[in-house]
Amino acid sequence: MILLNPYRSPLSQSAFRKWSRIIHRDVSYLFAGMILIYALSGILMNHRGDLNPHYSVSRQELRVDADLTDKTKVDKPLVLSLLEPLGEADNYTKHYFPKDGEMKVFLKGGSSLLVNTQTGEAVYESLNRRPLLSDMVKLHYNSTKWWTIFSDVFAVCLILITITGLVMVKGSKGFWGRGGILFVIGVLIPVLFLVL
Repeated sequence: MILLNPYRSPLSQSAFRKWSRIIHRDVSYLFAGMILIYALSGILMNHRGDLNPHYSVSRQELRVDADLTDKTKVDKPLVLSLLEPLGEADNYTKHYFPKDGEMKVFLKGGSSLLVNTQTGEAVYESLNRRPLLSDMVKLHYNSTKWWTIFSDVFAVCLILITITGLVMVKGSKGFWGRGGILFVIGVLIPVLFLVL
């Protein structure tokens, strides 16, 4: 009597690949949105120095007519009068003089007004939150217990997607052929970065 190893039989391998394709397909569809969000927000985080993913900054140069040369006479009502044309009077938080000839006004939400008290030249910087991009980047921070649990499930499913993807294809284009060579190259790239 000849005993066949089920793991080596063509039928078993065929069934294994069939289930790998099914799992790979369905889990990929389930998490495709999250993969895209994580990929896009990851790119944004890599380039935070070039593009602030949380806020867009608009800069406006202007001139104020008020006499600000004597800082002892610069009080809140005077500063509010400077902010009214900008529509920011209700967003005033405080003002101070970081150095001689310069006044900075802080506004709610991170906006500010910087004034040269000698010339009246001013720079108004307005911060506007980027609703979609900011929320996408926040997903990387795992701010709550439930999101951490979901992120762990997502990570396990990424591993599952990868493993099923490696074994789906048979022959020279599969893991024991060209696919395996590409897999090794993909592993070597981060290793070389770490070493070099």
